Amino acid sequence: MMNKKSDPKYIFISGGVLSGIGKGTVSASLSFLLQRHGYKVTSIKCENYLNVDSGTINPIEHGDPFLCEDGTEADMDLGTYERFLGKNVGMDNFITMGQIYKTVIDRERSFYYKGEDVEAIPHVCDEIISRIKKAAEKEEAEIVLIELGGTAGEYQNILYYEASRQMKYREGDSVLHIHVSYMPIPAHIGEPKSKPTQLSVKTLNSMGIQPDFIVARSEKWVDTRRLDRFALFCNVKKENIISAPDVETTIYELPLILAQQNFEGKVLESLHLKTRRLDLKDWEKLIAKIKAPKEKNIKISIVGKYFATGQYNLADSYAALIEAIKHACWNKEVGLELNFINSELQEKDIEALVADSDGIIVPIGWGNRGVEGKIKAIKYARENKIPYLGLCYGMQLATVEFARNVLHMKDANSTEVNPDTPFPIIHLIPEEERYVRIKSKGVTMRLGAWDCLIKKGTLTEQIYSKHNAFKDKHKHIVSERHRHRFEFNNEYRQQLEEAGMIISGTSLDNFFVEMIELPSDTHPFFYATQAHPEYKSSPLNPHPVFLEFIEAALKYRQ
Repeated sequence: MMNKKSDPKYIFISGGVLSGIGKGTVSASLSFLLQRHGYKVTSIKCENYLNVDSGTINPIEHGDPFLCEDGTEADMDLGTYERFLGKNVGMDNFITMGQIYKTVIDRERSFYYKGEDVEAIPHVCDEIISRIKKAAEKEEAEIVLIELGGTAGEYQNILYYEASRQMKYREGDSVLHIHVSYMPIPAHIGEPKSKPTQLSVKTLNSMGIQPDFIVARSEKWVDTRRLDRFALFCNVKKENIISAPDVETTIYELPLILAQQNFEGKVLESLHLKTRRLDLKDWEKLIAKIKAPKEKNIKISIVGKYFATGQYNLADSYAALIEAIKHACWNKEVGLELNFINSELQEKDIEALVADSDGIIVPIGWGNRGVEGKIKAIKYARENKIPYLGLCYGMQLATVEFARNVLHMKDANSTEVNPDTPFPIIHLIPEEERYVRIKSKGVTMRLGAWDCLIKKGTLTEQIYSKHNAFKDKHKHIVSERHRHRFEFNNEYRQQLEEAGMIISGTSLDNFFVEMIELPSDTHPFFYATQAHPEYKSSPLNPHPVFLEFIEAALKYRQ
């Protein structure tokens, strides 16, 4: 156990009034600032749902599940933590109510509690607290930020709040509570309203929690009048009311806005920790680059199926991908227009919709819905020499398209789409633990980081060499994250290679086809990977694959 001097500090971050308010970005921004003060920081997300992880949730329901290095399929906020902190997070940083209940019930069934009547309090709350402390101990963190999912007042998350109350009761000044709440400015009134936050804080008070700070999310900065009312009615010091106005260009501006108000300094003072001189020059340079006018512009089409939610389009379904594209464009100082195409609903018009693209991406996907539209887009990119990037399903379908239209295997397909296809280019592999992780009965996945051997003399080698991105340069090995069930069928490997496709990356034992491409004299940039490079990109370190894809798109445009 840690000695008393090194006991970690804990900061709980809750939300008020509405979901999607930006707790994750506030949590990541504060973590980033505390890290820049020299502290070892880790972040945890507590989710309300009874799913054990995010892997089985439709992206339209809860956004793009974030894939961690250790194979954890987590909430997309963990991706925000990684991009701000520049470090990997994983299983210990992600808690769901499903995990908690499952653990407690499994223990009860094995007589762990020795005949006690097992209840929400203390047993469920004890398990929550235990996991928070385990994460702190494992990472030797000095400061732990715990983001509570949902909003104050929901019955689903009340036990997380109770756990935070108990920790505050036991550990006093080592625990802070920050409440991120919404301050609306109704158009018909024309002034900010503090009442929703007052009621949200009242809900916190009813659970025995008094917030130490309020972060007011709004279109604009909090004015003096609202500061006075927040302080009076929410019982929070005026100087501890922090503005988080809508950012002009990018969420990465938020740390600078918070630092301008000395938010992290006030937090450190409340925790009785020393502050240090803050150096944010690299971050300021990044924001300046993002905001600078762009002389060059490109149009990238994303052909997917997880866009529609009712009558609205939902970009969150591809959050990590969109971030990775932006990171590369900022680095190249290129303006970006994203063109979202629904491969299911717009299948008939795919060719016309991608025709003016400077680059085409087919991302992750599951099942047979929208597949033919994606294959049409891949065919158009290949035949018209438009830069193409295939990610996971986008690689699988690129091999299917090639088999159909180059090798004339008319009914070639994935067995995920058509179990009876005469040409199963993509198929399920045996359920062997050396190949996959067995998640549950009948469900296997290849998850997390896997090493890949890169073929010399290929576009893939050029990409990783140019950016010094090899895990082992001498052995030509890279490491990328995976999240999929179906694999390339090795029975067709020789035929595809003889027809002109290059298999540029394989697993170290040569069992899995990981990366494919077309020769440079056939296509300027046609590259696809079974992996997910988008999950490893950050604003200060864009992923090489996206940097080179954007470079290819720019050349195509010019």
